[in-house]
Amino acid sequence: MALKFMFTFVVILGILWSPSVRCGSGDYPSIQSECLMVPTSEFVGTVKSTIDIVRQVTSIVSQFTGFLGDFRLSNAISDCLDLLDLSADELDWTLSASQQPIGKNNSNAAGKLSSDLRTWLSGALVNQDTCMEGFEGTNNVIVKTLVSGNLNQITSLVTDILRTVHPIPDSKSNGGGRTGGRKLVGRQEFPSWLKSKDRKLLQSNGVAVDVVVAQDGTGNFTSISNAIAAAPERSTKKFVIYVKKGVYREYVDISKKKWNIMLIGDGMDATIISGNRSFIDGWTTYSSATFAVKGQGFIARDMTFENTAGPEKHQAVAFRSDSDLSVLYRCAIRGYQDTLYAHSMRQFYRECVITGTVDFLFGDGTVVFQSCQIFARKGLPNQKNTITAQGRKQIDEPTGFSIQFSNISVEPNVLTLLNSTETYLGRPWKLYSRTVIMQSYISNAIKPQGWLEWNGGFALDTLFYGEYMNYGPGAGLGGRVNWTGFHAINNSAVANNFTVGQFIVGNSWLPLTGVKYTAGLAV
Repeated sequence: MALKFMFTFVVILGILWSPSVRCGSGDYPSIQSECLMVPTSEFVGTVKSTIDIVRQVTSIVSQFTGFLGDFRLSNAISDCLDLLDLSADELDWTLSASQQPIGKNNSNAAGKLSSDLRTWLSGALVNQDTCMEGFEGTNNVIVKTLVSGNLNQITSLVTDILRTVHPIPDSKSNGGGRTGGRKLVGRQEFPSWLKSKDRKLLQSNGVAVDVVVAQDGTGNFTSISNAIAAAPERSTKKFVIYVKKGVYREYVDISKKKWNIMLIGDGMDATIISGNRSFIDGWTTYSSATFAVKGQGFIARDMTFENTAGPEKHQAVAFRSDSDLSVLYRCAIRGYQDTLYAHSMRQFYRECVITGTVDFLFGDGTVVFQSCQIFARKGLPNQKNTITAQGRKQIDEPTGFSIQFSNISVEPNVLTLLNSTETYLGRPWKLYSRTVIMQSYISNAIKPQGWLEWNGGFALDTLFYGEYMNYGPGAGLGGRVNWTGFHAINNSAVANNFTVGQFIVGNSWLPLTGVKYTAGLAV
């Protein structure tokens, strides 16, 4: 069954490319000097021992499953087991890549090995924090204390491993649209390793659909979850699911084994996945997500993910992602507090509409939002809106949020309440919180100081908040905060480090998604 879309994408059996095994310019034999600050044997040994400890902790935590009558605690334990399992996988990818970069466990990884290693280790780092955050509001101090002590050991080990991986050098580019000698095609660049015939396939207008979801019974399935269950595991071929218009009231969780799932809807106002789980109703923030994805290479286009719990229900996630090298294109993500949980890994959002109230873009992913509409909504009385709450905990993490070519404002009904509803660009959730806003429109709904404290002086010296070449009545820097960590960026080379090409090494993997993007600073 096939369905034609004006969408530049191709589904090819197998994988079209093998990643470069380089850190900087060195090939695999020089991995130690190019990527690691310690001998490879020492690195491998430390990762192996950490994996063993993760498995031991998993065994301990699993003994606390089945707390009947304590819904919140049961959810917290379940989250921890899922997150520890994910940490084990991310460490296993790290181990495999350091021993044999072109391997089955990282066949869909981006070209720069250093970026891969640091991304996966950062994911393994944040998982323990998320596990502990799930215990907020629970009353069993004994379980919380025991779990916390074991998780702290993992966090310490992963932090030490991360510090031994060299970061990708800062860009020396002047910020132009071309990077790495690749051929520029409109706003999309094709990497030099892509053969001419494959470029032609990528420019085709057809995409084969594997299964159709329709509520009226005209497809293969009536639920999205059942369609995903039918997808093969660890597939290097895209599994394309066309979701016909309708409101799908279901909770979707794409497991780590489901690679390269692609969802195509009939439009963000036509195909809607809706839920209403919330913290107030006993769910952890992590488990409140209407739609969650862990499997790498996820793509969604032309649909909406929403959580309708409302501002009074506090944390209520619409979309959560731990999917490395994932893309959302022309999607709406609607909620109130904690709408979009970019939990970990490299993610790209293009031409999306994202709405919420408190910290509605949050998480510890390495994320670029490009050409998006980002609107604060009306929340609780006297509640302050904060758009971002990026969760970078360690300075060695490559994570952060970059917002480029976007429109940052509020929904129309908030404009009449500007005197009573304050809206800020973000606040520091963790010590090294990092968010950069570039070449975007900022409306007068944003308070002149721009950014808000989390708790007194916490993180104000260690965070990195930057603004570069923004415009609009709210973009003036004269009234901005005077924190040590705030930067009015006036150097294009600095700004270029937060572009698609550099920050998420997008030229290595985005061309195969078919989604248009701008690699650098040029419009």
